[in-house]
Formats: sequence, structure tokens, C-alpha cells
Amino acid sequence: MTDLSQIVKAYDVRGVVPAQWDEPLAELFGAAFVEVTAADAIVIGHDMRPSSPGLSGAFARGAASRGANVTQIGLCSTDELYFASGSLGLPGAMFTASHNPARYNGIKMCRAGAAPVGQDTGLADIRALVERWADEGAPQPVAAPGTITQRDVLTDYAAHLRALVDLGGIRPLRVVVDAGNGMGGHTVPTVFEGLPLELDAMYFELDGSFPNHEANPLDPKNIVDLQARVRETGADLGLAFDGDADRCFVVDENGDPVSPSAITALVAARELAKHPGGTVIHNLITSWSVPEVVRENGGEPVRTRVGHSFIKEEMATTGAIFGGEHSAHYYFRDFWNADTGMLAAMHVLAALGGQQGPLSQLVAQYDRYAASGEINSTVDDQTGRLAAIKAAYQGRDGVTLDELDGLTVTADDWWFNVRASNTEPLLRLNVEARDTATADRIRDEALAIIRG
Repeated sequence: MTDLSQIVKAYDVRGVVPAQWDEPLAELFGAAFVEVTAADAIVIGHDMRPSSPGLSGAFARGAASRGANVTQIGLCSTDELYFASGSLGLPGAMFTASHNPARYNGIKMCRAGAAPVGQDTGLADIRALVERWADEGAPQPVAAPGTITQRDVLTDYAAHLRALVDLGGIRPLRVVVDAGNGMGGHTVPTVFEGLPLELDAMYFELDGSFPNHEANPLDPKNIVDLQARVRETGADLGLAFDGDADRCFVVDENGDPVSPSAITALVAARELAKHPGGTVIHNLITSWSVPEVVRENGGEPVRTRVGHSFIKEEMATTGAIFGGEHSAHYYFRDFWNADTGMLAAMHVLAALGGQQGPLSQLVAQYDRYAASGEINSTVDDQTGRLAAIKAAYQGRDGVTLDELDGLTVTADDWWFNVRASNTEPLLRLNVEARDTATADRIRDEALAIIRG
């Protein structure tokens, strides 16, 4: 039997190409996706990785063999695939490994309306079916296979985003965009066309080998070029997209990174101006500033676990207007509750261009605390180390603990969260405090236990 346990994670499938993840396996996934979702039509897109066209084509053949009509939108960002799923009302599959190195590829799958396919909402069933077919042989095609057609939705995607955020009246801005040779190089020119933006394009050539740097802006080394270009050119800001361009990271006019929590708070305030009294979702790693800003703007903050499927589920349950994560995933009710870094970037451009001050001044009101950033520690016993931390802090005066996602320890002037990685022997620590000295002290104290 094919062992898929290491290449199926949460809402996507990742594997090394071609040792684990090849076209015959992709064809089985396409067939199983149609069986589990009971879809009579689906939409498929792919990124610029060399293996993506072949894998997506095989998935399309598998889906058509089970009777589904397939619309292939070709090269696209992940949020463009979500747009297609939402606007066409079809289940979708996006072939990408996002920010991962070039040798990887995978699938992100959704139901109609960009609703997530998570472990408990279909992914486990798809995996079980693929494992059975890989062992016993694929089923015979149905009597009336589906069709496979091509469609370009890039212009419609751009028009939808521009209808949600009006940039026509902003002051002219100089913006550097680092696409990291990923799909931002495909979407940004169309979305930004004709706007009062002087675009300085970095690494817009689509190249799945990532010749300049990994398409993972969460790692500081991958935004060094962007920071330098912003400083050299006197740009108003810089934007960095990850490989499949569903996440966007921001640097200010000084080249300094803007915290995704600050962006979450800024966008939340703008969305609440449009939807007074709305609910805003934030994961438990985001800054204290996020729920504070939400309440200050008349909204209702809701704290949830980290992760795409959890955020989307909470968005649907609460009717939230917006959601943000520390990892620069931003979710919008007006975008089928799906995440789109492009729409978040447009909110930043609108906010900056709607006033005369620099970005650093604008975001200062949303960036109120000292934070450690995420610190990873390799450990032999994740459960045992978490238990040691819990034992060290439980019962301390003025300290509360909760286990919504990992362990969160909270005091009056600081908090930290420790979570176990699902895929590696790591514990991930995030610390925030009212001042840098306290943040450093709590960081060192927690790390001494984690690494002890």
C-alpha cells in the first residue's frame, strides 16, 4: 500500500517530486476528490513549479474519469484559485507547495465557494480512497467521462479585488514588490495596472527553481533584497509575496518589517468601518493589539487556534468579516472567507495613500508591544517538554494557563505560547510583553525549560 501519511497534512498534500508524489498518484487524487465531494464539475489551477502542469493535468484526467467536467485556469495564485472556486461555485484544487523549496509540490483543495477540505471535512476520506486504489487498482472510468476545458480568470480576479478596495483616489505611491519568482509575478501586474502606483518589480520572472531566494518571506533572510531596494530607492513601502502569492509581507519606508499583527489590526479597523459591529477572528499567536483595536473600533474579537481550516471554520460559524494570523494569512468574508494576501496589500496601499504620513507612522498605532517572533527548538519529547512548562507556571500568582492550541501562559504584562510542530520534532515559542526587557526575560525563562 502507498503510505500517504507523510504527504497529507491538514488541508494540503505535500511530497518530494517524484519519489512520493507523481502523476499516477495525482490522477488517483483527482478521481478520489470527485468521489468524496460528489462534484459534477471542478476547477484546477497550478503554480510555476516545473512539475505543476503535469500533476494538475493528471489530477484533471482522474477527475474527468469519474464524470466531472474540469475547468483548468492554468497558472494562478492560490487566492486566484479561491476566487475561481467562489465565483464559479465549484470545488477546486491548486497545485503548489507554497513557500517550500523547489523540489516539493502538493495540492490545496477546497469545496465549492472556497470552503476548506480539512482532515475532518474530506481529506481523510480522500486519503483512504487513494490508498485503497493504490493497493487494489484504480476503478474503471465511468460510462460518460467529463470534459476538460481551459479558462483564464486573471482579469476577473483583479476586477473583483479592485471592487473591494478603491485605490483610484490615493496619492501616488512608490512600491517595491518582491515576487520571489513566484505567482505574484503573474498577478501583481494585472491587479495594479492603471493604479497610481510606481511599481518597482523584483524577481517577477516565474521560475520554480527560485534562483534568487526561497519564496518564503517569513524567513528574514528572504526579504533582505526587498529591504535594501526600498532604502536605496526611497520607496514608500515594499511588499513580498510567497511562492503561491496567498501571503503578503510588508516593509515600511525604512525597510523595516511591519508585523503581520499590525497589518491584521490595520485591516480590521478598515473592515469594521465598512461593517460596523462585525466579528474579527485572530489566532492566539497574534498580538494583544489586535483584539484591542477591534474593540476600539466597535467590533467583536474572537480568538482561535492557528491554522487555515480552523480560521475558515470560525469565520463561517461566526459570520466574521475578517480574520488574520501571525503568519500573514488574511481572510475576508467578501472573498468567500478565503485568505488573500493581495487584498490585504491593497488595504495597506489604500490606508497609506489616503493620508500624507509615512507607513512607519501609520502602523505605529497598531504595533504596541514587544514580541520575540517565533523561535523553534528541536526537542526529543514534545509532550514531556510541554508538561514541564505547564508544571513550572501552574499555580503562580497572577498567571493563567490555557491549552486551546499548545500551551498559552498569560500574566498582566506578558504572555507566551508554546506549540508542537505537526511535522517536525520542534516546539515553537512566541512571546509578547509590554516592554522589550520583559519580553527578553520571559523568552529566556521559557527557552531554558524547553531546551532543558
